[in-house]
Amino acid sequence: MDSFNFKRFLASLGALSLEQRHGLGQALKGLEHAESAVERLEAQFLEAPKCPHCAHERLYRQGRVDGLQRYRCLGCRKTFNALTGTPLRRLRHKSKWLPYLKAILDSLTVRAAAREVSVHRTTSFRWRHRFLDWVKEDRPSHMQGITEADETYMLESMKGSHELPRPARKRGEAAKQRGTSKEQVCILVARDRSGQTLDFVTGRGPVSKAQLHECLAPVLDRDGLLVSDGNPSYHYFAKEQGITHEAVTLKSGVRVRGAFHVQNVNAYHRRLRGWMERFHGVATFYLPNYLGWRRALDTHRLNTPADLLLAAVGVFPHLTRTEPMNSTPQELR
Repeated sequence: MDSFNFKRFLASLGALSLEQRHGLGQALKGLEHAESAVERLEAQFLEAPKCPHCAHERLYRQGRVDGLQRYRCLGCRKTFNALTGTPLRRLRHKSKWLPYLKAILDSLTVRAAAREVSVHRTTSFRWRHRFLDWVKEDRPSHMQGITEADETYMLESMKGSHELPRPARKRGEAAKQRGTSKEQVCILVARDRSGQTLDFVTGRGPVSKAQLHECLAPVLDRDGLLVSDGNPSYHYFAKEQGITHEAVTLKSGVRVRGAFHVQNVNAYHRRLRGWMERFHGVATFYLPNYLGWRRALDTHRLNTPADLLLAAVGVFPHLTRTEPMNSTPQELR
């Protein structure tokens, strides 16, 4: 808009009704949020720019599309932007991303988050899992010192599936079999005394020794100490891995034996289950996303919508890349 038309626009503001002024304010606020989100994402991309198709580092700018800078790779000649190859590609309404991420930090349900940012509930559901798709990858690589491990179980849910391998179950209905059975999904949680937490969805039924080898063997230090309940799978796993193991038999009423207990991991189980009650049943297919969401809230590593936005494209606090941008005077100028 040129200066003449802008002055005419300013002069016409006095004729706006209160409702129209409110609408104009909301639109300007939305533009501010959109620019803030885009600026953060593009600034992060420029810290180490490379083609998402071939990883080539020589590229140049080629206009803007949908508010994002478009680039062309000098290697494969393909075009892309800062979101290409990430879960956020082709998502619209960028002005509502940061307010929606605030709703995620507040643990709002799909419908409550949709009302909060004025989007449809199906958009809210799609955004939730797009933003959480890479957030769940923010997890420690190793447990240190004393590590507690225990399982919690949730009834398998196929909510949203069009074809079921079993008869449909009413919402809130209990399992038909008593105790731990194939109707339940096992969530294995390992937590060390420094607060680092790892979780694994091992599948239906009780955890097995083979699953412990698959999940815990890569993350436990050989000179560390594994503490568990009396499940014999942990004993045989630790023996085969050469890891020191202590079992606390909860059924006998012994919950703490000196420094040996599983109180920390059991407390995490209680927080997890209490937090998930608000969602009234989570589809097992999306369970890893919810576990990553809860872990992010529990560790306080992603405290702001901006932190969550960067995590959604794979940039976590301990993985921020600071390599200098590689360009020539003619490129990215």
